[in-house]
This record gives sequence, structure tokens and C-alpha cells, in this order.
Amino acid sequence: MTNATARISRPGHSAPQPSSNARSRGRALAWVRRAPLLPALIFLIIVTQLPFVVTLIISFLNWNSLSPDKTGFAGFENYIQVLTDPDMQQAIVTTIIQTVAVVLASLVLGLGLALLLDKKFIGRGLARTLLIAPFLVVPVAAALIWKHAILNPVYGLINGTLTWVWSLFGSDTPPQTDLLSQAPLMAIIISLVWQWTPFMMLILLAGLQSRPMDTVEAAQMDGATPWDIFRHLTLPHLRQYLELGGLLGAIYIVQNFDAVFTLTSGGLGTANLPYAIYETFYFANEYGLASAAGVVVVIGTIIVATFALRTVFSLFKKEAAR
Repeated sequence: MTNATARISRPGHSAPQPSSNARSRGRALAWVRRAPLLPALIFLIIVTQLPFVVTLIISFLNWNSLSPDKTGFAGFENYIQVLTDPDMQQAIVTTIIQTVAVVLASLVLGLGLALLLDKKFIGRGLARTLLIAPFLVVPVAAALIWKHAILNPVYGLINGTLTWVWSLFGSDTPPQTDLLSQAPLMAIIISLVWQWTPFMMLILLAGLQSRPMDTVEAAQMDGATPWDIFRHLTLPHLRQYLELGGLLGAIYIVQNFDAVFTLTSGGLGTANLPYAIYETFYFANEYGLASAAGVVVVIGTIIVATFALRTVFSLFKKEAAR
């Protein structure tokens, strides 16, 4: 035991406390070390926090640019209208349906593709690159591809393929689909699933490649079938990766605007909450009501993000404990 430790552990004696000058000097050195980060911190506050504070203030105002003389404090009236207005309620329901459907379908398809890419085969690197490509496409460009090149009822890929297949059997009356008119919400969900499946695939592939293979090999030697290994070893190991993918996907998909605006312009019951905010702000000029709806979206996103961060931290702890 060192002399310093002995002094600390001896009954009746306490460690010498630093003087006030030493504490002041330590605080000054800490601020000197943090000083280079201050410009970035100030820039981050100006860019991210100030707009939200202004939005929060406007959400409590009765402000319509077409009636500037009626501008005033509205209290929680805008929030009550957001939660009770039938159009806003429909937008909230559409947002929930859209987010849940896209996240679940993307997770299932992403898991299948991740299991495929976890196997070794010729051209695996090329297949991985091609499968990631949809996630790299700009969202507006992806929506335009689906609207004009795939789902168009006249010259789209789906109806063109159906016409070609039916012509092989001598039929000139192939079935033709028009998802944009008959099932517009389904069309938006399909386009978003196409774009977000690679994201889920990457997260789940990382989880698969972190499996302890000695456990899998031991199970194989004991006669476990591939389904048994997937059910009792792989799926429990992927639980946190599935949660992470689902939560991160939900954070981004709940804010989706590009697909709704490009594919349907919010018509036929496809307007989600971001599109409803856009309409309220730009067409109705109700700045207070639009700001209150935006704050509701932010609060919902923060709740989901909190669970996502907890999942990330638990994954980090799990990796550090190995």
C-alpha cells in the first residue's frame, strides 16, 4: 500500500482538499480546453435550437397572414385543434399506418436479404452493392421513379411486364393495375419499403456477422437444424438490432414528405402529418396551427429517439462486455 493510500484509508484522517486557487485554476484550464469547441456549439444552437424555440413560440399564437390584425396569444388552442380536428386526426392515423407498415415490411425483407448476404457465394460484393443502391437514391428521385417508371398505368414497368407475359400466351387483354388511383397509400408504402429495406438489411447484416460462431458450430454438432439455430440462436441475438433498425427507421419515416408530395400530392387520404403541416402553412397560412402540429411531430420523434438511443447504448455495453 502506498503512503498516499495509507493516508486516505487511515481512520480520523481525510485527503487534503485542493485550495480555492487550485479549483479556480482547474476550472480555467477546463474552459481553455473547451474553447475551440465553442464556435461549433454556438453554430449548432443557432441552426437547430433557435428555429425550434421560435416554432414553439409561434405555436402559441393565433397567426394567419391573411388576417394580420387578428394575431394574438392563443394559449393551447392550436394544440387542441391539432388533436381534435378531423383532418389532422386522419393525418395522424395515416402517419401511424404508413410508419408501422413500412418499418415492419422493411425489417422482414431486410432480414431475409441479410441472411442471404451472410452466406458466401460468387458475386456477393456486387449483390450487396446493388441491394444498397435504393437507399442511396435521393428520396424525391426515388418517388419520381416509382410514379413515372414503375407505377404509371400507361407506360409503367408493372403494366408493361403484365402485357408482355400475357402476350407470350397469346392474350391481348392482360390485367392492368393503377395503384396510384386505386390504392395510393399502398403505392407510397411500397416505394418507401423499396427505399428503406437496404437500411434494415445493413443493420441486421452487422448483427449477423457479430454472432458467436462457436455457439452455432456447437449447435450444429449437436444435430440442430437450420431452423432451430435461427429460432433459438440467431433471432435472440438479433433482437436488439431489430429494435435499433425499427426505431431509427420510424424516426425518419414518420417525417416522410417527399413520397407523399410526389406520388399523390396528399390526395385520396394519403396526407400524413408532415404533408398536413405543409398544407396548413402554405395554403391555409395558419402559421400558429402549423407550428403546433410541427411541435407534436417533434415530441413524437423525441420519444422514439429516446428508445433508439437506449438500444444503441445497450448494444455498446454488450460489445464492450465481450
